[in-house]
Amino acid sequence: MTLREHIIELRNRLLKSVLAIVLGAILGWIFYNQALEFLKDPFQTSVAELAKEKDLNASLTFTGVGDPLTFRIKISALCGLVLSAPVWLYQLWAFIAPGLHRNERKWAMVFSGIATPLFLGGMAVAYWTLPKGIEILIGFTPLEVDNLITLPLYLDFVIRTMLVFGVAFLIPLVVVLLNIVGIVPGAALGKFRPYIILVIFVFAAVATPSGDPFTMCLLAIPMCLLFFIAEAVARLNDRRRARRTEELLAD
Repeated sequence: MTLREHIIELRNRLLKSVLAIVLGAILGWIFYNQALEFLKDPFQTSVAELAKEKDLNASLTFTGVGDPLTFRIKISALCGLVLSAPVWLYQLWAFIAPGLHRNERKWAMVFSGIATPLFLGGMAVAYWTLPKGIEILIGFTPLEVDNLITLPLYLDFVIRTMLVFGVAFLIPLVVVLLNIVGIVPGAALGKFRPYIILVIFVFAAVATPSGDPFTMCLLAIPMCLLFFIAEAVARLNDRRRARRTEELLAD
């Protein structure tokens, strides 16, 4: 394939991806109220608990005349990216795959299939922990003081939390990939396990936007479990590689 053909193919795949994102954004605009309720639910749950315990008044608000419109556009664009993810991910894969060897394609498809559920699982855990994290943070509001939070800042907080959890759940998968290519042996993972667990908890403490111990543990504990699974897979892969080497030497 010539350079011109590559450029034309890239243009066509970009156009398909952009079209899918635009269609998803249109759906996000139509179902804006449902998407907004989904994002507001953790906040409303936490505020309901605080109202019972401390009689604390906290609410989401806009501070500008044009904020409702820009916020709706932002929500629609976010929905477009999420809803069209299968399309633009496929277009990206279809553009890269012809340049890979058969073995590389196989491993890339395997890891893509595992990475997606892990990432979505991390985001689901983040959404589940958000009410408690928000409750802890807003709970520091002094008595007789109202806490008014702008919706754009709240949306940034929610997205950042969910992305951190999703990416963190992919780290053990990267460890397995490094083992497969021969960079990180399973024995080294076992040797440095205590230090790795310590680093995981430090990472969870720094990475979680809320910074409370509850959210930190809910990120660190699943990461530790995934790391143990990654270490077990790495050790099994090292044994398989060692047996193959012995067979080759015997031959």
